Amino acid sequence: MSPVQHWVLKSEPSAYSWAQLQKDKKTQWTGVRNFEARNNLKAMKRGDLAFFYHSGEGKEIVGVARIASEATPDPTAKDGDWVAVEVEPDHALPSPVTLETLKKTAGFSDFPLVRKGRLSVAPVTAEQFARVLKLAGASKRSA
Repeated sequence: MSPVQHWVLKSEPSAYSWAQLQKDKKTQWTGVRNFEARNNLKAMKRGDLAFFYHSGEGKEIVGVARIASEATPDPTAKDGDWVAVEVEPDHALPSPVTLETLKKTAGFSDFPLVRKGRLSVAPVTAEQFARVLKLAGASKRSA
């Protein structure tokens, strides 16, 4: 079995929020129309972990999601090689971690939300994942 990879998924809370994912228990992550983000979706494996980031309103990491399925064709795409993965909630963070906090904390200058703020799906290193969990007051159980 390959090691767990870590990611960040961005969503406008008014379009699809962490609370909605918790209520739904699983969703298809569809509608990604950026080639780099699409390639990141294609690289995801079942069991990988992803931060759920509220973009726009809030601008904060609020939870940890688990990738429930590998990439399949995106049913919302009319044409092109677009993909979707299934995502399920793992756990909410004890305290959200804001973009402002990440920008002010040493060692996060290369974190995807800081470096490539417009990218909706991006890889996160295991070290970055653990550091964000620590900032949130979370245990290492999901790192």
